[in-house]
Amino acid sequence: MSNTNDLTNRINDRYSTMSKGQKLLASYIIDYYDQAVFLTASKLGETVGVSESTVVRFAVQLGYKGYPEFQHALADMVQNKLSSIQRTEVSYGRISRSGVLESVLRADMEKIRGTLEKIDENAFKLAVDTILSAKRIYVAGIRSCAPLASFLAFYLNFMFDNVIHLQTNSSSELFEQMVRICKDDVIIGISFPRYSLRTLKALEFANNRNAKVITLTDSVHSPMNLYSSCNLIADSDLISIADSLVAPLSVINALIAALCMRKQDEVADTLDQLEGIWDEYQVYENDEIDYIDDTLKMHYAKIGDTDV
Repeated sequence: MSNTNDLTNRINDRYSTMSKGQKLLASYIIDYYDQAVFLTASKLGETVGVSESTVVRFAVQLGYKGYPEFQHALADMVQNKLSSIQRTEVSYGRISRSGVLESVLRADMEKIRGTLEKIDENAFKLAVDTILSAKRIYVAGIRSCAPLASFLAFYLNFMFDNVIHLQTNSSSELFEQMVRICKDDVIIGISFPRYSLRTLKALEFANNRNAKVITLTDSVHSPMNLYSSCNLIADSDLISIADSLVAPLSVINALIAALCMRKQDEVADTLDQLEGIWDEYQVYENDEIDYIDDTLKMHYAKIGDTDV
């Protein structure tokens, strides 16, 4: 069928005849279609708590030849349900035009509060220890997550010698930048819905090279967690055409603060050197605002009065 709601319709039509395990799959697909699309039949079964054979039978009962055809239909469902127009319509329906500022700021506050309640502190500590012990640190974030990756990499460079910020629009270029990644290294992958397949492939590549994998994403069900041993979970939601990434940024800030506390001497030395370099090469001479103290202001005022 060409109907873009074909998969949803098939599930609804056949739901009453499904087994208990198939109903669990159906509920998961409806609620987490954007995450299920990345999963193999085996991983989908493991996530929901059913066997791989149950997943395959579920696909066949829905009228598909097998799991690959079902996954293709699921991809079509994701593409249509998460189109930019639909995302915008949903978000605008939740915000009053007269209270946009308050609505958005309060929503962001709730995301930070929710993140604080659910984030695994042990996973956070493990992330800090893993980064500290790594030979090289790779940071990956594509599309809307690129600013988060850039922010993290910028400050990691103050603390570590070998930080590689993966910046590319091509999967092949991504692997070229990661060609030396090994078991002594760590990669930090940042991705939120819509999830980036390029970021996922980078994490898969790192995992295959036995590198440590840390993820910053929105759910334990995120496909980004397929290859990671350390998952940092932060709430993210659609506000308008842009996703709210306030909570993920707060987690990144906490990560930077924790690393700085563990490397205080190195960070202080680096900053001291940078201050000297900035002063010597007049880096901020034309780009930094210095407030004129009150004595200078009074001096200039008197000169002005005399001239008059």
